[in-house]
Amino acid sequence: MNQTAIHHRTLREALRIRKVEEKFLELFSQGKLNGTVHTCVGQEFSALAFAGQLKKKDFVFSNHRCHGHYIAFTGDTRGLIAELLGKGSGTCGGIGSSQHLCHNNFFSNGIQGGIVPVAAGYALGNKLKGNGAIGTVFIGDGTLGEGTLYETMNIISKWDIPLLIVCENNFYAQSTPQQINLAGDILARAKAFGIHTGRGKTESPDELMTAAREAIDYVRESGRPFFFLVETYRLNAHSKGDDDRDPAEVQTQREKDFLNVFQKESPSYYQMYNDALDEEINTLVAEILQEGDLAPEEYYVPTENVSSREWTPLEPINKRQVELLNAFFREQIVADDRSVFLGEDILSPYGGAFKVTRELSFLKPERVFSTPISESAITGISNGLALNGFKPYMEIMFGDFMTLAFDQIVNHASKFHHMFNKKVSCPVVIRTPMGGRRGYGPTHSQTLDKFLVGIDNVKTVALNTFFDPALLYRSISAEEHPVIVIENKTDYGKKIAQQQAPGFVAQRNNDAYPIVRIRPAVSVPTLTVVAYGGMAELVAGMLESIFLETDHKPELIVPSLISHLPVDVIAESVADTGRLLVIEEGSGFAGIGSELIAALLETGAAPFAARRVTAHPVPIPSVRSLENFVLPDRNRILAEIKAYFS
Repeated sequence: MNQTAIHHRTLREALRIRKVEEKFLELFSQGKLNGTVHTCVGQEFSALAFAGQLKKKDFVFSNHRCHGHYIAFTGDTRGLIAELLGKGSGTCGGIGSSQHLCHNNFFSNGIQGGIVPVAAGYALGNKLKGNGAIGTVFIGDGTLGEGTLYETMNIISKWDIPLLIVCENNFYAQSTPQQINLAGDILARAKAFGIHTGRGKTESPDELMTAAREAIDYVRESGRPFFFLVETYRLNAHSKGDDDRDPAEVQTQREKDFLNVFQKESPSYYQMYNDALDEEINTLVAEILQEGDLAPEEYYVPTENVSSREWTPLEPINKRQVELLNAFFREQIVADDRSVFLGEDILSPYGGAFKVTRELSFLKPERVFSTPISESAITGISNGLALNGFKPYMEIMFGDFMTLAFDQIVNHASKFHHMFNKKVSCPVVIRTPMGGRRGYGPTHSQTLDKFLVGIDNVKTVALNTFFDPALLYRSISAEEHPVIVIENKTDYGKKIAQQQAPGFVAQRNNDAYPIVRIRPAVSVPTLTVVAYGGMAELVAGMLESIFLETDHKPELIVPSLISHLPVDVIAESVADTGRLLVIEEGSGFAGIGSELIAALLETGAAPFAARRVTAHPVPIPSVRSLENFVLPDRNRILAEIKAYFS
């Protein structure tokens, strides 16, 4: 071993990382750590070579094995220890713990692969800002099985995004040896996307430090991505004690480990560093253990949704919904430099499958990105842009494809704010056309709304044709947290508030996400009907028929914010009518109607009778007659109401 080639500070910092990791295992065995811990013992020099050689304006995204990366980049040993001990002084107040750290441009999340597109989006944000900052994202060889990694490598290569991907290859995916589940050559995967590559080993840290610096310089100077493969070995178990590897194999690697060789060949230097670090870390732990935890009221602040009771008459607009959407976005992309638009086929002259983004790329070509068919990656990139201060509006071409973006919504966008103890916000907007009645068949006609509500910290908004959608999008543009917007396909071509039922008054309230109600003009309603999105206009056109054919006077309530239903307004109506009919385009079980009825019962509302009209639980066919049979239509709704009152 050539000690002189490795700066003594680097040796000391590598040993610091190791001593902290060993202390975590000790604390876990004493019952002082909650949850889990994944140590990087044996991999320390990878952290120092890459995270340790970045500038402070740069950023790092890491994974479940993130402690070494965190210390190397931030130098915040105290904050890390306090975080894992669950203390309020921890880097995230003890909320994120081992896998979820956020401090001074450092971010980590334990979902394999998902951090890569987020890091790409953050790097794209730096490129748009022109600040010269770059970033590194650390993955393991197990992550090479995740498809979102390849979606992202394609995009960062095509878009010249300055991101350094560091793959720490320790030859095991948790307990599984690499030869069981990894085919081909690792570097060839990156090369296939035209990405430059490099290779190094933690057992030769001097060479690794030099190669890492060259890779960092390449990314900074060229503005291009780079993929670096670090061959290393994890000397400890995957997490605490779950290690099934051959002890002889592990022992062989221990004998080759650079720090262990250093201890053997330079015992006095090693002992000096070791004793000093032991004293420092033990003192820190003793101090931190005396501190208090974050108080529940500091973390969780309950909110109450109270709907406005100020009502404004609906005003017909002689323009189609899609025209108004496009007009708003044309205005937004010019007025707000934070706005970025991403999606498949959204460049003009095509302007998206439903023409919502028409001509945006003519106005601001540098902030409109037409993407590959890569829903997971483009959602992750949008998340990264949002973390970096932008307001991304991304389009999923069909609502059916939201399933491909679900990990990025549930495990990333919705989580960042709270798991990082409110240190960041992720104001991403995810738009998608939903619903049937266009003859597109089973995989392009679904209504998946019920899967998109109830996601923590995510608002789900459903457009309708009763008022200018710009009212909703102005509220959405001001949000600091994720918003999913459902735009019904059949509504795009409809004009606003064109149906005025005789004998009924149509109004909206003054909420940020307005509620529409259409009620009898001169008498008390006897039936409360709730519908939203594409179903709402169909039901509005039936109100007179419902009265004439059932002799009951309906009041229609149309919520826009379906993730937070206006239970208070609906409860007041149901108190008068004693009857509730919920009509939705999606399947009934565990649907929006079910949630509404349960919420009403929880309020202690007066007894009422309730019924739901929903889609039949079968795939939606392309044949028009069968499509109308599966989805709630005029005839079935009337039949259900008649049966309701029989």
